[in-house]
Amino acid sequence: MNLKALLLGTCSAVVLCSFAQAETLTIATVNNGDMIRMQGLTSEFTAKNPDIQIEWVTLEENVLRERVTTDIATKGGQYDIMTIGTYEVPIWAKQGWLLPLDNLGADYDVDDLLPAIRSGLTGEDGKLYAAPFYGESSFVMYRKDLMEKAGLTMPDAPTWEFIADAARKMTDRNAGINGICLRGKAGWGENMAFLTATSNSFGARWFDENWKPQFDQPEWKNTLDFYVKLMNDAGPQGASSNGFNENLALFQQGKCGMWIDATVAASFVTNPKDSTVADKVGFALAPDNGLGKRGNWLWAWSLAIPAGSQKSESAEKFISWATGKAYGELVASKEGWANVPPGTRTSLYENPEYQKAAPFAKMTIDSINAADPKNPTVKPVPYVGVQFVAIPEFQSLGTTVGQLFSAALAGQSSVDDALAQAQQVTEREMTRAGYIK
Repeated sequence: MNLKALLLGTCSAVVLCSFAQAETLTIATVNNGDMIRMQGLTSEFTAKNPDIQIEWVTLEENVLRERVTTDIATKGGQYDIMTIGTYEVPIWAKQGWLLPLDNLGADYDVDDLLPAIRSGLTGEDGKLYAAPFYGESSFVMYRKDLMEKAGLTMPDAPTWEFIADAARKMTDRNAGINGICLRGKAGWGENMAFLTATSNSFGARWFDENWKPQFDQPEWKNTLDFYVKLMNDAGPQGASSNGFNENLALFQQGKCGMWIDATVAASFVTNPKDSTVADKVGFALAPDNGLGKRGNWLWAWSLAIPAGSQKSESAEKFISWATGKAYGELVASKEGWANVPPGTRTSLYENPEYQKAAPFAKMTIDSINAADPKNPTVKPVPYVGVQFVAIPEFQSLGTTVGQLFSAALAGQSSVDDALAQAQQVTEREMTRAGYIK
């Protein structure tokens, strides 16, 4: 055999050997814009880590939650990395379902993570059990041109009364413009994220200090009445099917005067590549009712490793890359600073380039800092969590109640019936689970 053939044979063997040894990480994630962008940049990671291959499983929000919960509870082992949220992390860490992230690397700078976000991803032992890919609260996104046309000026800190009045005045059905777009799709992390946060500002709460459900109280009646009437008067048709992505599309297409939702949406509604109204968007804090609480939430979509994973070293290496400072700089170099995943690091909000590129930066960080998971309501409660209740039973309860409230929005039941059923279902489950004696 000549030397050239020998070298080619050796080279082929090395390539085959390298390919055979490559470890494939299966990552379950949500179909939100920042995650889609991360998938597009994955080659930057694999180029530097040729021994690791990535396989993505991208799912709609409700489906993702259902799949990863089933997988981790049954020790299914389908995923090496899961995209989960602030609700799951402390509960799953306590149950021993997640591995602590102890080896993110010397340059990761855990202390740079925003305290409000980091605390929600930390276990009782003080260890980080998930790394935040992006963090968010919620706020008002609005069309400045339509607000001006309605003869109104949006305050930095509006009331619900102002929002309702503005929504009705901005609505122009003939022009296809809805005064307001709000979540209606059933799910504990879809319509109930919005409605629970909103109810806080109306003085409502899921449970009193003795874990008795509160859906039979006037504060919840006021919340749901207000929401259903507002959406009937000024919301889009078929609103009971609209979640985050559906309302994002409506707003980008110029069909919403206002949208109250996740702060992470700010870069999408102001990006001229995707949004027809990019240069017309303003921002304000989530509304209040004069009771001392705003209707904003606190959340982080984060990457975590299931306990029992056989690929934890490679998984942690990927998580460190995807949630580290250098990833933000990579996105900035490719897509501009405004599109860097927000809401996780102090350094981002101190960065003059980001401040200049992202007119929503200050309102985002103010909204995140305004949320108080340990004191989320006007009246005292026995639970932690702003737009959720941090108990294992909430995932099922929140979705069931979300279905009842979505049906009320769709006109399939009355507000009173929806609340009565919510009270009955929740009381029964809390009694069964031993919270109510």
